[in-house]
Amino acid sequence: MLSLAGVPAASHAQARELPDFTELAERMSPTVVNIRTTERVRSAQGGGEMDDQMREFFRRFGIPLPNTPRRNGPPAAPDEESAPQQRGVGSGFILSADGFVMTNAHVVEGADEVIVTLTDQREFKAKIIGSDKRTDVAVVKIDGTGFPFVKTGDVNKLKVGEWVMAIGSPFGLENTVTAGIVSAKQRDTGDYLPLIQTDVAINPGNSGGPLLNLRGEVVGINSQIYSRSGMFAGISFAIPIDEAMRVADQLRATGRVVRGRIGVTIAPVTKEVAESIGLGKPAGALVQGVEDGGPAQKAGIEAGDIITKVDGRTVDKSGDLPRIIGNTKPGAKATLQVFRRGATRDLAVTVAELEPEQARRVSKAESPASAPKTAIGLTVSDLTDAQRKELKVRGGVRVELAEGAAARAGLREGDVILSVDNVEVADAKQFNATVAKLDRAKAISVLVRRGEWTNYAVIRPSR
Repeated sequence: MLSLAGVPAASHAQARELPDFTELAERMSPTVVNIRTTERVRSAQGGGEMDDQMREFFRRFGIPLPNTPRRNGPPAAPDEESAPQQRGVGSGFILSADGFVMTNAHVVEGADEVIVTLTDQREFKAKIIGSDKRTDVAVVKIDGTGFPFVKTGDVNKLKVGEWVMAIGSPFGLENTVTAGIVSAKQRDTGDYLPLIQTDVAINPGNSGGPLLNLRGEVVGINSQIYSRSGMFAGISFAIPIDEAMRVADQLRATGRVVRGRIGVTIAPVTKEVAESIGLGKPAGALVQGVEDGGPAQKAGIEAGDIITKVDGRTVDKSGDLPRIIGNTKPGAKATLQVFRRGATRDLAVTVAELEPEQARRVSKAESPASAPKTAIGLTVSDLTDAQRKELKVRGGVRVELAEGAAARAGLREGDVILSVDNVEVADAKQFNATVAKLDRAKAISVLVRRGEWTNYAVIRPSR
C-alpha cells in the first residue's frame, strides 16, 4: 500500500518539474514572422519528386504545392507565363522595433519578392538587406515602427539537456510551436559555424525561425535537419545567435560580410599523428597546403605545420582556425604558434580579406628517378630541381615503390616525403640513412605530399 501510494506523488513531483511553455509561446509568438518568397519563372515545373502523401498533406491544409501553379481557373495566357510564382515558405524573427528581420540565407536566395506576415496577419513587402551563404544568415527589412522584437541570449551559458522551444511555419503552418532539449553544442558541420544540435521538431518551413531558451531569449536560428526522408528525424541544428548577430551587424552596416583569410588548406590532427610526431594530444589544425603568394606563405608557414594558437587563443580542433581567422579584421597582424618537427615557433602573418568563392591556389607535386628499398618498404628517389621549384620545397623525396609497412600505412608511388620522424628530408641518401637509424619497434611518422594535399602518415614496421 505504501509503495502504491508513493507513485502518484512521484508523478505529481515530476509533472511540476516539466516546463510550461504557454506563457513563453504567447509572449514570443508576435516576434516571429512567416516569410514567403516568389520568383518569376518562364514555365511551370510541376510537382517535382513530391510523393502522394506529401501532396495529400498540402491539399488537406489548403497549402499551394511548392513550384506548382494553381490548377483552378482558366489556363494562363502566353504573356502570363512569367508571372511571379510562389517559390518557398520560411520563418524569421524581428530584431528591432524598426523592422529588421533575421532569417536563413537559403530562405530568400534567388527571390524576386519577399513577403513577411506578422501574427496579426499584417503583410509587408520586405527588402533584402544582405545575405551570407557561408553562415546561412540573411537580414531583410520591413517598413514601419513599433514592432515587437526578440532579445538575444548568451550561447556560452546554454547547457546540454536544457529545454528550448522553436516557433516557425513548418509546411506553411504559421506560428507552430515545438519544444525539446539541447542535444549537443559545437557541432562542426561547416567552416564558420559550430552548430547547436537539438531534438526540437524542425521541418521544411521552420528555417529561419528562432530557437528560444526558457527565459524567452533567442539562442539560435533553426537552420538544418538531419534526415534521409527530408522530414524531421529527431535531430536538428541551429546557428548560434552570437555568430549570427556578428554576421547580421555587418549585413546591416554594409550589406556584406568581411572575413579574414591566410591562404591555407587544413585538416584535423589525429591521435595517432599527434603521438607519433611528439605533439602529445590531438589538437590544432594541420596545414595540408599553402596558397602560392598568400599571407601564410609570406609568413613562412609550410605544409605539415600544425597551427596550435592564434594570438594566444588555443586552436583545439581544425574547425576553430577558420572561425578565429575569419573574425580577424583584414589587414591586421596575427601571431600564429605552429608546431614543426618537434618544436613550436611563432610566426607573424598579415591577414587578408576572404573574397567570395575564393579560389585556392595550392602548390602541386609530380615525379621521376630511383634508389634502393628501405627497411620500412620504401624505394625513393631525389626530386628534380624543377619539381622542388614547383612544390616550393627545399628537399624531399619521391616514392617510387611502397611495400610492406609503408603500403599498409597508405603510401604509394608518386607521394613526396618531406620529413621522417620530425627530421626534414633533403634527398634520397639522407632519407635512407635516417630511416636506417630509426627504432623499428616504434611507429614512424612521415610527412607526405600527395597532389595538392600534405598530411602525416604513421608507419608501423612491426605488426
